[in-house]
Amino acid sequence: MSLCILYHTDGCHLCEQAMALLAQCQVDYQLVDIVFKADLVTLFGTRIPVLENEKGQFLDWPFDYYKIERFLSYKE
Repeated sequence: MSLCILYHTDGCHLCEQAMALLAQCQVDYQLVDIVFKADLVTLFGTRIPVLENEKGQFLDWPFDYYKIERFLSYKE
């Protein structure tokens, strides 16, 4: 699977659940805390956690193993 970005913020229990799920799925991801950029707060403030794939597509919470698998197995 490819490297993803997980948009989150500290203290978000849903974000913690998403991180645990990504670890179980063995997905490589980079954390981006939205609190440090106003544009990210505007875009994701009520949607986090949000997963972004290498094509710039977004998967909003709630997601599970199967949604992650489908989201990351896009065809080129």
